[in-house]
Amino acid sequence: MKRNIAVILAGGVGSRLGMSTPKQFFKVAGKMVVEHTVDVFERNQRIDEIAIVANPMLISDFENIVLRNKWHKVKKILKGGKERYDSSLSAIQAYANQDVNLIFHDAVRPLVSQRIVNDVIDALASHRAIDVAIPSADTIIEVDGNDCITSIPDRSRLRRGQTPQAFDRQVIADAYERALKDPEFKTTDDCGVVRKYTDEPVFVVRGEESNMKLTYREDTYMLDKLFQLKNTEPENTEHVSDVFRDKVAVVFGGSYGIGKYVVDMLRDSGATVFSYSRSENKVDVAQRDSVAKAMTDAHEAAGHIDYVVCTAGVLNKEPLATMDYETIQNAIQTNYLGTVNVALEAYPYLKQTEGKLIFFTSSSYTRGRAFYSIYSSTKAAIVNFVQAVAQEWDGDGIKINCINPERTKTPMRQQNFGIEPDDSLLMPERVAEATLQTLASDCTGQVIDVRRQKD
Repeated sequence: MKRNIAVILAGGVGSRLGMSTPKQFFKVAGKMVVEHTVDVFERNQRIDEIAIVANPMLISDFENIVLRNKWHKVKKILKGGKERYDSSLSAIQAYANQDVNLIFHDAVRPLVSQRIVNDVIDALASHRAIDVAIPSADTIIEVDGNDCITSIPDRSRLRRGQTPQAFDRQVIADAYERALKDPEFKTTDDCGVVRKYTDEPVFVVRGEESNMKLTYREDTYMLDKLFQLKNTEPENTEHVSDVFRDKVAVVFGGSYGIGKYVVDMLRDSGATVFSYSRSENKVDVAQRDSVAKAMTDAHEAAGHIDYVVCTAGVLNKEPLATMDYETIQNAIQTNYLGTVNVALEAYPYLKQTEGKLIFFTSSSYTRGRAFYSIYSSTKAAIVNFVQAVAQEWDGDGIKINCINPERTKTPMRQQNFGIEPDDSLLMPERVAEATLQTLASDCTGQVIDVRRQKD
């Protein structure tokens, strides 16, 4: 079976973005864009090797990025050239005389999904040239040199190209060999070279709107929002229980609901766990002194702290105008200020161990809804807080993520909604399991989506 080589095209300088640093180094959700991109291919079990093609002036920067991220699949950092196709040629030549598939992907498309990557690899089993594209939502017009319409193609047959683009190495090598002999040769697209200079059919895999390319300054705002709304599935980390043996965890809100399941699962996995809550030992996350004492006690007892999880939160489902002001204050202080307090007090301990920190949001964070004004707005604030702090603390080796469970069967939900059918709710043990999987992973700045498992 042919080896699949992911080629990350990172030779751009970001001139259209209007930034002083290359666009692939733009930071979003705790990491550089290129780091998010490489992570996708690093995690895919069907990718055998990764090559990064970079501007020659930035080779040392990429070497440091590879070392910092501890990527195991990145085997080559290649020099790109003046034109985009020079980067493709660099990879084609680097794998000369090897029977491999080359999967080219723009470094500045960090939201490519595992589904797209897997579909591309599947397609390579029966085709030797693959493109990724999405239908055009707009009418496309063709104009002449005077900006007058010359034709309006049938939109149903039009697609907007994305990456990855994948090829049997020999196919793309032959295409470029012929293209470079053409004095009129000019291209920005590898599939276009295959289409023009060979008879090889190019198969199209369905892309996604979210697989956008960071090109212009306006794109940075869209990319930020897409990362904020991105629902990352928890990683299926094998032998996850082995990870926690001899580790130390502090769990706030650990006396019932999701927090209690997290505490029990961590202990069953061999971790030493310190559980705190208002009902259990009068620890209130809304009070920084209370959080500080809990963290100090845990550290003095265990000697180090590897994980901190905060599930503490309150939900008061009622219109804002009828809410008691004390109730409003309590919700904000527990849900949001509590998050800040836990992060601040956890920081010095997690910095020592390069540990991990997890908070909880809710599916209501994406938009405000009637009867949820305080709850949904504090949960949205937690997401923004996590993504910002993930970026700030990345250099300290601290990983911070946010769990986003759909409607879950917890005492807090029952107090607000009464009895609901079990088959309409997520079970708390499933959320706890996803929490442990996230603690065992290397992701940071992510919103980890947890859904019911459909039959």
